[in-house]
Amino acid sequence: MAATAHHGRVGARHQAKLKKWSAKVTRESDALDLEKGVFKKRSAHDIAVSLKRSAERSRRRKAAPLRSAMSMLTFYINRAGKDLSATRRRTLERAKDELRKLFH
Repeated sequence: MAATAHHGRVGARHQAKLKKWSAKVTRESDALDLEKGVFKKRSAHDIAVSLKRSAERSRRRKAAPLRSAMSMLTFYINRAGKDLSATRRRTLERAKDELRKLFH
C-alpha cells in the first residue's frame, strides 16, 4: 500500500522542478528561438506568424520549419495542460491550422 500513499499527488518540490524543466525546454530548445510572449498573443494568426518567422530564422532547429514550429506549439499546449482555459486552448489549436496555411 505504500505505493498508493501519495494517491496521485505530486510533491511541491517535484512539481516546481517539472515547471522549471518545461520552461527551460521552451527557452533553450534546439527547435527554435522564440519571440518573447509568442504564446500569450491573442490571435491564432499572430501566434502562427511569429512561430513561422522564428522557425525560418532559427539556425538551431534540426527539422523543417513547419515541423519545428508545430512541435513547439504542441509542446506548449501539452505542458500547459489543465492550466489553459478553454478559450486559450481553442486559440492555440487554431494557431496550428494557421501554421499549416502559412507554410502551404
